[in-house]
Amino acid sequence: MPTLIERVQKAWNAFRNKDPTPSTFSYYGGGSYYRPDRRMFRPGSERSIITPILNRISVDAAAIEVRHVRLDDQNRYSEDIDGSLNEFLTVEANIDQTARDFRKDVYASLLDEGYIAICPVDANVNLNSMKIEEIGSARVGKILNWYPQHIDVELYNEKTGQRETTKLPKSLCCILQNPFYETMNAPNSLMARLRRKMALLDEVDERNSSGKLDMIIQLPYSTRHATQQERAEERRKDIEVQLSGSKYGIAYIDASERVIQLNRSLDNNLQGQIDVLTKQLQDQLGVSAEILNGSADDKNEQNYFNNIIEPLVSAFVDEMKRKWLTKNARTRHESIMFFRTPLKLVTVSDIANVADTLTRNAILSSNEMRGVLGFKPSDQADADKLINKNINQPIDPTTGQEFVAETEHPEGNPAYADIPDEYYK
Repeated sequence: MPTLIERVQKAWNAFRNKDPTPSTFSYYGGGSYYRPDRRMFRPGSERSIITPILNRISVDAAAIEVRHVRLDDQNRYSEDIDGSLNEFLTVEANIDQTARDFRKDVYASLLDEGYIAICPVDANVNLNSMKIEEIGSARVGKILNWYPQHIDVELYNEKTGQRETTKLPKSLCCILQNPFYETMNAPNSLMARLRRKMALLDEVDERNSSGKLDMIIQLPYSTRHATQQERAEERRKDIEVQLSGSKYGIAYIDASERVIQLNRSLDNNLQGQIDVLTKQLQDQLGVSAEILNGSADDKNEQNYFNNIIEPLVSAFVDEMKRKWLTKNARTRHESIMFFRTPLKLVTVSDIANVADTLTRNAILSSNEMRGVLGFKPSDQADADKLINKNINQPIDPTTGQEFVAETEHPEGNPAYADIPDEYYK
């Protein structure tokens, strides 16, 4: 229990600093009404079908967990490594982003730009080998220029609150390339064509809804002569003054004059071309309308994960493993792996059958399955055992209880002669 003095020394309030002497001026850096480190999609995409596709892919890819792990002798997952890298991958990437927000930033930037760099901001670096030994925080940067051993990166500086350009060595930065660069980011790619068509359609819509009347006034006299053209121009200006000066936009014309309205929409094939390009893009990426609205079946979801999500996450994991894990660390069976929870796609009506299948075949224990469902672990003796509970287990003749599979075979004891060998280690 802290004493009164300790409580006073450590007391802090968000609206009143614990320092009893307020300073006359405090500089906190550059301010902004908008979050300056937030990823903004390329102009021209925010009002089209492109943004929902990019956002859905990046959200789904960010849901895949990435962890710093240790492997066994067969290169299988053994355990998580409790360190700064695993803290970076699972908890906090920097002062502004959680690990999941950071992964979404990575995938969204990669899909939009084609090339990005994950740049360490705070890290312990071996200056001899130029390898990262301990990572503190990192940011997603836009690559501006390429050099043989370095890159110019536009990076958010959390100290100043501004995006700044800095030169960094390639050996410290994880440089990612979009696996679908030819489809999404190349100058004449399918997505670039779709973006241009959408820009043209937006321009036509803005022009049609700009507030212009687009009408022709037929005068009762010819306007071929210069004097008559000046007279017609004065008449046009007079009608404009009437419309702009009237409270309800009402004007009058002569009985011999005639108004011809022209603001009817003209048919063009822009919308048809956009529909065709959108369908081609969704087919090539495997992001159907059912994927976007959440009504896809298991087969389409699996195809979407294998063809889109897995290449993106693998590009992220492989590059980070290559740059941020030294060769000595890899020889010690350290690695970076991603993990997907397929049970998230299982409906409530099917979860009982899935749980029975996984526990009966000794794939998951009861407590592991309870953890997936969000329940606390059970304290029963066999809740953590990988056994088939639908089959009676052999009885240990020495204790009279169910035989425990982890028990070693006591050599020379005839009481264990009837127990099959597969129950031992």
